[in-house]
Formats: sequence, C-alpha cells, structure tokens
Amino acid sequence: MDLTELTVHELQKKLKNKEVTSYEITKAYLDRINEKENEVGAFVTVTETEALADAKKADDEINNTNDNMGNNNLVGIPIGIKDNLCTKGIKTTCSSKMLEDFVSPYNATVVEKVLDEKMPILGKLNMDEFAMGSSTENSAIKVTHNPWDLNKVPGGSSGGSAAAVATNMVPWALGSDTGGSIRQPASLCGVVGLKPTYGLVSRYGLVAFASSLDQVGPITKDVTDCAMLLNVIAGHDEKDSTSYDTPKIDYTTSLKNDVKELKIGVPKEFFGDGIDKEVKDKLYEAIEVYKELGATVEECSLNVAEYALATYYIIACAEASSNLGRFDGIRYGHRTTNFSSLKELYTNSRTEGFGDEVKRRIILGTYVLSSGYYDAYYKKAQKVRTFVKQKFDEQFKKYDVLLTPVSPTTAFKIGEKKENPLQMYLADICTVSINIASIPAISLPCGVDSNGMPIGMQLIGDRFAEETILNAAYTFEQKIKFRENYKPTFKK
Repeated sequence: MDLTELTVHELQKKLKNKEVTSYEITKAYLDRINEKENEVGAFVTVTETEALADAKKADDEINNTNDNMGNNNLVGIPIGIKDNLCTKGIKTTCSSKMLEDFVSPYNATVVEKVLDEKMPILGKLNMDEFAMGSSTENSAIKVTHNPWDLNKVPGGSSGGSAAAVATNMVPWALGSDTGGSIRQPASLCGVVGLKPTYGLVSRYGLVAFASSLDQVGPITKDVTDCAMLLNVIAGHDEKDSTSYDTPKIDYTTSLKNDVKELKIGVPKEFFGDGIDKEVKDKLYEAIEVYKELGATVEECSLNVAEYALATYYIIACAEASSNLGRFDGIRYGHRTTNFSSLKELYTNSRTEGFGDEVKRRIILGTYVLSSGYYDAYYKKAQKVRTFVKQKFDEQFKKYDVLLTPVSPTTAFKIGEKKENPLQMYLADICTVSINIASIPAISLPCGVDSNGMPIGMQLIGDRFAEETILNAAYTFEQKIKFRENYKPTFKK
C-alpha cells in the first residue's frame, strides 16, 4: 500500500486504528519527495530531520492518549507550507533573493495552529516571488513543473503547494490567494483549493502582498480534506485586526452529499470570448450533473469581469508598493555590497533583491498612488470595488452558489506567457473579482481536456458561506470521482 496515495481522512482512520504510525506516513512522503522533487521542483526547503522528529513525538502522543484519537484529531498528519508563511527556525524566502536567508523569529498564526495539532511540517513550498504571478515562473529559486505535463506550468502563485499535493509529495498544503493564487494552481494541477472569506483565516505572519486581498487557505486532494484543514486554520485572531470573530464551525458536518435545495447561478459573462472551448464544454457537462443531482441551475448576468481585472491590478499593485517599501537594504532583506551613498544602498539593494515582476508591480503601484494620479486610478478602483461587491450581493439574493471557470485555459507551456505580462494577467480574469468582493470560492476538478490536462470548476459563495460551497463541491465530487479516474502522468 502506497500511503502517499491516500487522502488525509483515510490516513487519519489508519492512525486511529493503529494500522500505521505518523513516522511511517512522514517517511513515505519524504521518500516521495526524494523520488519526484527533481522532476517537479515544488519545494524551496525540505525539513526532513525536523519532520521525522515531530512524527516520533506525534506517535508518542497517540500511544499515550486513552481515547485513541478523536474524529477531528489530526495528530501526526504531515503538511506542506507555502514559503510566504512565517515559520520559526525555518527559512521563509517568499522565493525571492530579497529574503533568501531570512529565518523568522515567530510563526504565522496558521502555522501555530498546525503545530498545535502536532502535524509534522515537511517543508516550505515554491511560489511566484512575493506571491506575484500566475505560473510559479517568477520564483528566484526554481521553476515548478506541472506533474500532469512537466513541460507546463502548475499555475501560481501557490504553484509549489498545488504541484506537491498533486504529486503526492504532501498530503495537503497551505497556500495564499490574492487574486486566484490558490484556486488557479489547484485547477491546473487537478486538486482542490479553497479561498476563504476575507477575515475568516488569520493573515498574521503571512508576508503581505496586497493586505486587503490576501487570504490563507487549503490545497488538498479532495473536498473532505479541504473542510478538515479549514477547521484547523479558521477562527478569530487578536493579532490580525481584519480577523472576524465568528462562531466555531465544524465544516466537515456540512458535507451532506445533497444539493436538491441548491440554487446555482451561471454568470454568462464568465463564459464569453477568451475562455477555451474545452473548458466551457466540461463546465456545461458539470452543470448537467448538478441538474441530475436535483439542483436548480439558471443562467444569470454578472457583469463584473471586465472591470475586475483592471481594478484588481490597480489595488494590488498599490498595496504591494506600500508593503514592499520595508525591503530597503537597511531594515529588512538583502543588502547590496555595492554602494557609495544612502541612495545607492536603497537602489542597488532593491534592484538586486527583487525580480522583474515584483519591480513591475512596485513601479505600477507607486504610479497609481502618486499625487497626480491617485484620484484617477486608485480612488476610482476603490469605487469600482464597491460596485463589484454590490453586484455579487444582488446575485446572492437569488442564488446560493455561482458557477464559473477557474482559468480560461488548462495549463500552458513553461515560458509561453512569461514575456507577455498582459497575457499572463488575463489568466486571472475569472478569479480576481472574488478577492475584490471578499467572498469565498472553491476550485475543484471537473474533468480533463483532450490532452489529459485537468480542468477546474469554481463555485462561489456569499460571505461566510463556506459550508454551502463545500457541500456543493463535495456532492459533485462524489458523483464524478475525479481522483479515481485520473492521475498525473509526469509526461515529458
């Protein structure tokens, strides 16, 4: 039996029944990393020694626990962490030369919650530098490859997290989503990714890209695992001023495998020009599945996509230019050795430390915040943000869930869009409006295209309606059984 093929809830049962130990599970995943990492390139740092030591401690706790583990107990289940989440004693690089040697003195709140569960950390996962990108080609460390086709991108910015889950190098992982950075790589790698409601999960210890858009979330093999990991990381945090104090929910209880009362809206604007025909066809098939399952499905109009992309890039770049101002060669990050004045120290440190995409966004963000252009761009973008929120609110008065594509295409070839930033930005057309509106959305696989590449479906819910979209996703997943029928091929 290959332990790495199992979902977390399957591993949990085996641990509970003493059929396997945490050490055996962790060792199996580390062996898988040693086998596949050279091909896929999902990790920035592998913490083998620490993970095995923590697995032994977890086994001791399991053996000394009288109740033989509760149903929600995740002691001994390993995990991977995106490399923009601070980890005490382990490097947090954000896949950037600017932070290549940075070791955080504290843990992010979500990492602390994982460690409280006694879950061994297998390592830190590759990403687009400072989470800026849609392909993980912007990493200063390495390019991550899609396990379904090693010549193609895994998506981004959480490409390392999605590729590691799809490759069975981790049972599940934490990612971050600013404009689709959990959902898009999950779609391209054939796994499940959830962007929670803004404020449901603490951002404390997440290295900021765009503070009003960033959200930490799970990337998992299936929807049940997604609900289980959300149970761990959701909740109020007094260290995060944007964190909501919401009642504690067990999201696994929402997985009813029943959508007979569900009303699904299908926004026609998300299926227009630019969306690949095979992606559309597979989503239309998914719509028929929901109808067979008893859900009410209607076409609707949600005319936000054409505004959302420009709005997103104005707000995100503005906030990035502000957040990344601290990396100046003096307070944080890389310091140049080549300078003869304070101005040269600032300029050369940032020039050497940041990659092209990060520089591009800092320059754009500084421009839209400048005194002559603030009202024309940033202020107007914030007004459009309110408009986008209102449009979603209108739809959720009529529908429980909205169904759209995640990505306009399946995974594209490495290098295909890297020299055309505008074309790369268009890859986010279906996802950015969700972050602008601060609402939750989940990506789950709904089939493959004619080349055998995964196609993702996005289910969008109202604020704090994670239970609704998780059940809708779970019910569909149980019907089509994607994991049983399709597996990565590591095609070269």
